[in-house]
Amino acid sequence: MKKFIEKLQFITHDIPGLSHIQQVEVACSAGAKWIQYRCLSKNEDELLKDIHRIAEICDDWGATLIVTDHINLKDKADIQGFHIEDMQADFIALRRQLGEAFTLGGSSNTIEGLIRLYKEGVDYAGFGPFSTTTTKPNNAALLGLEGYHKAVEVLKSLDLELPVLAVGGIQLDDVEDLMQTGIFGVAVSAAINQAPDLREAYEAFYQKVVR
Repeated sequence: MKKFIEKLQFITHDIPGLSHIQQVEVACSAGAKWIQYRCLSKNEDELLKDIHRIAEICDDWGATLIVTDHINLKDKADIQGFHIEDMQADFIALRRQLGEAFTLGGSSNTIEGLIRLYKEGVDYAGFGPFSTTTTKPNNAALLGLEGYHKAVEVLKSLDLELPVLAVGGIQLDDVEDLMQTGIFGVAVSAAINQAPDLREAYEAFYQKVVR
């Protein structure tokens, strides 16, 4: 079952003084059509409290709600899909657990990982890090533009149609060059939700990614 995948994906983050709900309210009012709720610091009751409210906001604005990990919540809230950050996860088993109706995304920092994600049936892949990021620190090598060029070329040569989104340390000035590599889109967190004006930042990214 082919799913709708948005080219600009907004990822919430734990930020002092700005709740996940507030981030989603502003992003959706600015036109966001894809929200990834990424919260790894709350218990199940707290997560569900957030998700129920965020789901209402997404429904009001016609946005897709994806939750990072936490697939145990699949039948407890109005969630459209899950993004699994564990690069060693068994996505065949996860798909079996979720069923076909849910959107399933995965993360990779290598081309081999992208190929595995495709073979295991994900609907899209986050590929990074593009540059230095503090949102999701890791020890993976930075991909830079060349890393995306190469990934797109390899996937095309193998005739693998997988929406690949650049992620990790992406700034507004990077977007035009990134899109010219042939990737499907970008996923952004800090450059939007830590900007002086979140709404203005989202709109600026949207103009460069989706135009």
